[in-house]
Amino acid sequence: MNISPLLAILLGFIIVAAAISTISVEGRKHHVKKIKPKHRRHSRNTPTGSPAPAPYPSTHEGVFDILSFGAKGDGVSDDSKAFVGAWKAACEVAGGKVEIPAGKEFMVKAVTLQGPCTGETVLQIEGTLVAPAKIGSWSKSSLFQWLNFKWVRHVTIQGSGILDGRGSNWWNLDTYQTQRSKKYIPPMKPTALRFYASGNVTVRDISIVNSPLCHLKFDDSDGVKVNNITISSPKNSPNTDGIHLQNTRNVEIQHSNIACGDDCISIQTGSSNVHIHHINCGPGHGISIGSLGKDKSVACVSDIIVEDSSIQNTLSGVRIKTWQGGFGVVKNLTFSNIQVKDVEKPIVIDQFYCDKSKCKNQTSAVSISGVKYNNIVGTFTAQPVHIACSNNVPCMDVDLMDIRLRPSGGIRGLQTHQQQQALCWNSYGKTQGPLVPSSIGYCLKKSTSSGGYSPKRLIASSHEKYCPQP
Repeated sequence: MNISPLLAILLGFIIVAAAISTISVEGRKHHVKKIKPKHRRHSRNTPTGSPAPAPYPSTHEGVFDILSFGAKGDGVSDDSKAFVGAWKAACEVAGGKVEIPAGKEFMVKAVTLQGPCTGETVLQIEGTLVAPAKIGSWSKSSLFQWLNFKWVRHVTIQGSGILDGRGSNWWNLDTYQTQRSKKYIPPMKPTALRFYASGNVTVRDISIVNSPLCHLKFDDSDGVKVNNITISSPKNSPNTDGIHLQNTRNVEIQHSNIACGDDCISIQTGSSNVHIHHINCGPGHGISIGSLGKDKSVACVSDIIVEDSSIQNTLSGVRIKTWQGGFGVVKNLTFSNIQVKDVEKPIVIDQFYCDKSKCKNQTSAVSISGVKYNNIVGTFTAQPVHIACSNNVPCMDVDLMDIRLRPSGGIRGLQTHQQQQALCWNSYGKTQGPLVPSSIGYCLKKSTSSGGYSPKRLIASSHEKYCPQP
């Protein structure tokens, strides 16, 4: 078939246009493919975005070894920063644990380990933490405590390790006074281990030794368990209380050995619902409530049980001590099944407490009522019972039952009649045998009306208004 020249030209244009269209479509396809990679799946090994922050070093999941944070553990280098770093890391994860490994000694300056944490937190101490050796190296702003836990909850301190407060330089009067005269330090000594405003705290198995001041202290806390710990400092180390409770409730202290230069356990104002049992105390000043009411202050202590314990070579056995001029109430205290040996005064209530050479006589006093002593047995070196209550605010409902106290053997002059006598002053209650010495049987005054409202009872109960009811 013959095609005219004009028709041939038209067919040529059509073929060229079709080719251009095909090239354009293919070009668009290739253009789409060039931008598609941003939607493409990356392999697991392909890095994307900015680098993630480095995780805290951890030997196991949630376990933070102080060595991983740069601690040296040579007893000389300052490991404070590493200790705080490990704590912060553990605090930020649920079930976090700080490890102080065995076989090393970590020198740590005064630090505050703060909460609240994400969940339960454990400080596992297997090695030794030591305080700075030189008094002058302590920061003046942190002398109230060495290791301070603040606002923590559900925290456990445990392990077979040691906290060593290196207190000998603080106790040496010549060294201490020389340092003070050169203005190296203010007149303050640090507590070794302190918990402030904390709850559900457990301290178990560890040893706390040679604190400059108190060894273990709880302030403004609720829910405390202390079990199987050892506290040790020399008998002549001043004011080195073992365990100190202040404004702290719901406490159990058990199965522990405490030897120090002051009270093995000291219970201060604001403390209630405290159960102490299976304690071996001595040397020291015994287990004490107080001192309370100093400088006309208000004191409130209630519901304390001390039982099944041994006290030896101490100034007192179980003691309540208050200053003249105070206000408030001490009530519902039970001391039972206490074995004493070579204790100066096993049973003491002293409402004329004074740690100075002379104190001013004052009429007001903290009210004391509902105190039971049952099965207190052993030996004394000065006086079996010393209950001296305020002239204006008598002690009420004091019970002495099954008290058997004899002079320590070989103590010269203790067989005298005066030293064998139990002293009771302005105190009301009942006695029940067996009673040794026999003077305990007529020591207390009899209440004029059982459970009634005698003038004496009204005076004592009038202080209830100072203490909030639980």
